[in-house]
Amino acid sequence: MKKGIKLFAAVLGLAAVACSSPEKMAEMAENVTVKCEPAVLEVVGGEIDATVSVTYPEDYFHAKAILEVTPVIVYEGGEAKMEPFMFQGEKVKDNYEVVPTAGTTVTKKVHFNYAPGMEKCYLELRGVVKYKDKNTDVPSKKVADGANTTYMLVCKKGALDLKADNYQEVIKQTAEGQILYTINSSAVRNNQYKSQSIKDFQAALDEIKANERKTLVGTDVVAYASPDGKEDQNAKLSDNRSKSAEKAFAKVTKKHPADAPVNVTSVGEDWEGFQELVAASDLEDKDLIIRVLSMYSDPAVREKEIKNMSAVYTTLAKEVLPELRRARFIANVEYKNYTSEELLKLIEENIDVLDETALLRAATLVKENDQKVALYKKAVEKYNSANGQYNLAVTYIKAGKLAEAKAELAKCAKDADWNNAMGVVALQENNLDEAVKYFNAAANKSAKANLAVVDVLKGDYKAAAAKLGDCKCFNAALVALLNGNNAPAAALKCECPQAAYLRAVAAARQGDAAGVKKNLEAAKKCDKLAARAEKDVEFAQYR
Repeated sequence: MKKGIKLFAAVLGLAAVACSSPEKMAEMAENVTVKCEPAVLEVVGGEIDATVSVTYPEDYFHAKAILEVTPVIVYEGGEAKMEPFMFQGEKVKDNYEVVPTAGTTVTKKVHFNYAPGMEKCYLELRGVVKYKDKNTDVPSKKVADGANTTYMLVCKKGALDLKADNYQEVIKQTAEGQILYTINSSAVRNNQYKSQSIKDFQAALDEIKANERKTLVGTDVVAYASPDGKEDQNAKLSDNRSKSAEKAFAKVTKKHPADAPVNVTSVGEDWEGFQELVAASDLEDKDLIIRVLSMYSDPAVREKEIKNMSAVYTTLAKEVLPELRRARFIANVEYKNYTSEELLKLIEENIDVLDETALLRAATLVKENDQKVALYKKAVEKYNSANGQYNLAVTYIKAGKLAEAKAELAKCAKDADWNNAMGVVALQENNLDEAVKYFNAAANKSAKANLAVVDVLKGDYKAAAAKLGDCKCFNAALVALLNGNNAPAAALKCECPQAAYLRAVAAARQGDAAGVKKNLEAAKKCDKLAARAEKDVEFAQYR
């Protein structure tokens, strides 16, 4: 019995020593355990948040002591401190959180704003025991490593669409001549073969044949009747004219070969041609005539209403209707425009021959931004090109010259493309709220992809994924990885350093050491990524 009493007394003695003074709290700090969730810190939307749990064992906390605990992130270049958490023993008469002598677990949220350099850091708890007028430092407790900044890989250049250059690699052209008939006749008069219209048509056929850029793809012979008289008789007359015109075409092209299929058509009454001639004439009542044509679709009613305007009808019968008793010969031509190689040569040797569309296309072919700028400026100066003006602004944005870009955008129409471009400028200036306003106003596909970038920067990865949908781009692969799906990042086909780096991250998360090594070697071709990899917590276990 005496032996048992002695052992019990010894245990009591140890307990008394354990809490006999506040200084002992510092000495016994190794008995305090800490946990952090997440164990590796992560930066989300420019901020670091974590939950820290501290377990104080029984007989550790002195009943009359106050413990000040300061969370600190230590990183290259400095350290960041939070306001300290304050705890007190059971007999302290203050308003801090009480830690009983019997022990307990305290859970606290910690929050820090990200600062450059925190990629390689650790979180620790620093303590000071306060008792009466004496302060005793408690050994620091390391809580977590970090911080993960993978979301910062998001491409912030922004999706930007150039305005269309409208350049045609093959231009559709026509060359045309015609023969005229007398009223109610389908016979081709000999003088028609010698008309200036036919001579010009024959010359055009010869030029087409001699021009290596031009190809005759087909010819049309189209016969008409003027819209006076009975409709059925005019239809028959038009048919007869199509037959005589086909024979005339063969005679006209005998010495001027038109080696292409010939399509012969009979139109009947030429109301369309009638309206065009009237609109182009100096007739005083031409607006009234055109109004009649728009009001009535029945040919007989149209003719009756126009004949009721007796004074003007006399002029029509003399000056307009004879021009509609005709057959047209139409050569359909494909003109092969300048090739890319020719455009590049012309901008160096003879740029003034290029029209607006050729200048805009050439700007997409050159590699240097300065050349692009010069070509867009020339299109603006020479042709007052609205598309060139906008594309000039986009070129400045892509070159990172935001002041110049904003100056050029100020001259552009405020359409969807303009709003998207302004949003990209705001995005690159890190003005995220302003960027969102512009992207929402644009409401096009590119703006939606750019809104996903803002979501990533603000830490809403699920919203970003919803906006990107089934896109196969770099940002989409990054967003998938941030949402826990490594497959799209691992499957990126692009061989650029950025894609290689993201594949390396995916490999690291899958425990693929060989994949990490292979892809990091490719990524390190970029000095910036090489420096990042040295500190990136994603690769901590592979160094």
